[in-house]
Amino acid sequence: MIRITSWLAINENEIELQFIRASGPGGQNVNKVSTAVQLRFDVARSPSLPEDVRARLMKLAGNRLTNEGVLLIEAKRHRTQERNRQDAIARLVELILHATEKPKPRIATKPTKASKRRRLETKKQRSETKQARGKVAN
Repeated sequence: MIRITSWLAINENEIELQFIRASGPGGQNVNKVSTAVQLRFDVARSPSLPEDVRARLMKLAGNRLTNEGVLLIEAKRHRTQERNRQDAIARLVELILHATEKPKPRIATKPTKASKRRRLETKKQRSETKQARGKVAN
């Protein structure tokens, strides 16, 4: 089990890890060893996620989410498979943790009388400035 919060954990068999060849520097090793990790997590069908967390996670995932609802995370920062695997899982945990935070509801407020007065005064000053920009008589 991968623990996200005190009340949320996902099973390790819900995550699919695939090792692929990483691009970039690495010398002779880069063409021989598959060190990059591609993590797949089926957000749409995960039994571990509550419905509200699932919806927020799908919204947060953006381009990393496929049409089928699978989250793709590629980790290739490190030169070893194990470090990249840990990095991919850590990024998944961080994303899910961010999705567990409920957004604060917006409270509608009214502008104060003073702020309305200031706004109208600046509009009037701006208007007078523009009115003064007429053509100059010869």
